[in-house]
Amino acid sequence: MSASPHEASGFTPTGTIAAHTDRRRVVVATIVGTTVEWYDFFIYASAAGLVFGQLFFAPAGEGFAQVLSFITVGISFLFRPFGAFLAGHFGDRYGRRLVLMLTLILMGVATTLVGLLPTYAAIGIAAPILLVLLRILQGISAGGEWGGAVLMAVEHAPKKRRGVFGASPQMGVPLGLLLASGMLALMALIAPGEAFLQWGWRVPFLLSFVLIVIGAYIRRRVEESPVFTELAERKEETRMPIVQLFRRHALLVIIAALVFAGNNAVGYMTTGGYIQRYATDPKGPIGLATADVLGAVTLSAVTWLLFTFLSGWISDRIGRRTTYIVGWVLQLGGVLLLFPLVNTGSVVLLALGLVVLTIGLGFTYGPQAALYAELFPASIRFSGVSISYAIGAILGGAFAPTIAQAIVQATGSTTGVTWYLAGMTVLGLIATLLLRDRSGIPLGPDHEAEQAESPVYGLSKA
Repeated sequence: MSASPHEASGFTPTGTIAAHTDRRRVVVATIVGTTVEWYDFFIYASAAGLVFGQLFFAPAGEGFAQVLSFITVGISFLFRPFGAFLAGHFGDRYGRRLVLMLTLILMGVATTLVGLLPTYAAIGIAAPILLVLLRILQGISAGGEWGGAVLMAVEHAPKKRRGVFGASPQMGVPLGLLLASGMLALMALIAPGEAFLQWGWRVPFLLSFVLIVIGAYIRRRVEESPVFTELAERKEETRMPIVQLFRRHALLVIIAALVFAGNNAVGYMTTGGYIQRYATDPKGPIGLATADVLGAVTLSAVTWLLFTFLSGWISDRIGRRTTYIVGWVLQLGGVLLLFPLVNTGSVVLLALGLVVLTIGLGFTYGPQAALYAELFPASIRFSGVSISYAIGAILGGAFAPTIAQAIVQATGSTTGVTWYLAGMTVLGLIATLLLRDRSGIPLGPDHEAEQAESPVYGLSKA
């Protein structure tokens, strides 16, 4: 008797795994692809904190120009749900792999064009308008990218290793930050002062074109998710996945979004460029050198990377929910220490504050891919994962740098920022406590009935 297509690929309806070689290829592809995506996304946020206020919004006045620069970081988040809706619809109907290729190309083109964009001094008001339009394209891409990468990793994974496999796309965030901060730090050394403002900042954006070519080549070699392959072979793709998602799982989407919001608001103190701007502002209380601060952020990206992977591994042993609870406690501690250490004016203590913060950030980010994938039924999983993530990004990181900037300008102190970040952390903890742990639940389409049972405490069915 010949093997079924699912058995031949290493996947069966009970949720077993693809061939070992393909699994390794998936892990590499998701890490490389998401690293490139988030490098593009974060290079913009870092530049917004360092140069965009001066180059694109200077006529608004020194203080307000920086607020406008940070607002452009947040505007992209408003378009993440649009990207998530599109990606969720096409990902649940036509597959994860197609969506991942399209989002990678869109992000790379937008980022490269930012590097070629004339400034306000050259073309006037058209410069910030074009900058915002390109940032919107980045937001649409980011909204669709994450869900596809997550499901490619988790749906290929062995049941008892979903946390580790799911951590691979999560690692793309600290790796993207590491690469973005490292490139900007290098350019700040190569082209310091006015040279950085004139041309140095553009080089990391133009590098995106090369990275996109590499990422697209690697992603083309990855097989489609085995869960979607089975859905397609059974012709069980959902015609209107978003309608089904909100009809049956609206509350779950909101709670899952709040889980991510608690992490994302805190993470965007560095990924959104706020700490970089606050610590390097020559008229501010710190006034550290740009290269020194970017070096500290780069170091913290390394610890974030390590604890993101570690927490995914731990979640396979103690469960997603318990890992998250530990993470929220660690993150709260990091939040309370951050600004007291930054405000000392010592680059060493600034680096220490960021490193401590990233321990908690890693623990509240590493298990997210597996947690989200185990929350939603197979037929609408791409939509559920992507839209929850996009809404969480709006509620969390979208305007966190803008809020922090406004609080400091209004009060002259970072105390209010600490309370804001602590509140978001507690909100994430509460949302986590509302969810049952579903670690190890079967992910294949044969188990839709079990998957459709609500993981929200107090509800028996979604």
